[in-house]
Amino acid sequence: MAILTPLGGHIRRMRPGAWLPAALTLAGGLAVFAARSDSLRETAFTILLCIALTSSLNIFLGFTGYVNFGNIVFFGLGGYTGMYFLTVYDWPLYGGALAGGFVAAALAVLLGLAILRLRGAYFALATIGVNEAARAFVTNFTPFGGATGLSLNFAAYQKYGGAAQALWLVYGAMLAVVVATLLAALAIKRSRFGLGLLAIREDEDAALTLGVDATLYKTLAYGASAFFPGVAGALFFFKNGNIEPGDAFRLQMSIESLVMLMLGGLGTVLGPVLGAFGYERLRGLLLTSAALKNLHLVFAGFALLLIVLFVPHGIVGTLRRRYPKTRRYLE
Repeated sequence: MAILTPLGGHIRRMRPGAWLPAALTLAGGLAVFAARSDSLRETAFTILLCIALTSSLNIFLGFTGYVNFGNIVFFGLGGYTGMYFLTVYDWPLYGGALAGGFVAAALAVLLGLAILRLRGAYFALATIGVNEAARAFVTNFTPFGGATGLSLNFAAYQKYGGAAQALWLVYGAMLAVVVATLLAALAIKRSRFGLGLLAIREDEDAALTLGVDATLYKTLAYGASAFFPGVAGALFFFKNGNIEPGDAFRLQMSIESLVMLMLGGLGTVLGPVLGAFGYERLRGLLLTSAALKNLHLVFAGFALLLIVLFVPHGIVGTLRRRYPKTRRYLE
């Protein structure tokens, strides 16, 4: 039975494992709620953030094939937008987070109209330039606090029952964002819109010949991939209590998201979950080691090299190719 989708056409018949990524993430997140452990919550929050950034990157890079090193710019812009409304206008958390997402998506659409005319290495370099330009702009933008950024006061958490309760609230919000990101990726992949994006990834010129409006499709995908990092950024910096340019626009986070995505599997829905979980747990072990804590970026580069050489299709892609019977369970 076909399922209608606002993205055009219909979602093709779902495999048994289509809902697995969202179900696993939701189950794991709810288990943390049941445990009520502060340390477990902090670890889970970091993993959820990584899944959100990786899955949103997958919506664009995985489905169109356009390498994007600047998706973190929307995380930073969403964070600044959310924190601005939270600090200046005293908006509620959810309002500020959604504002961050919509502003990030709107800017991505406008930006996409300009830079999505580029292809290959030219587009990849342009995304790095956009990130650095955004950092420079925010550093000199007085309403956003300039180089010192924006900070929340203690009273901002009191309306949610205190800091302890607010941390659980923001954790629940991040879990909801991650599940929504995975469901959005699934809906896009199984829709006519998603098929158009995959056609662009395989051969953009051929897709144009077949009637795919490549500019429109890429722009919409770029906007969709920016919305969720924008919301996640607002939640992350609300949890931290402050935001500054150096933390909001760290190119390192974009590179690590790319490594996680390639580890899990480009263009798959489950891949970002597995890649983010596996990479973040390994990174956590490195950071807790006195001898290795400064080598986690070296590890990221080495991991990327190994992935390209030995598992270019990622964990999910490799399993689907070697064990065809797993295809129905691995979306």
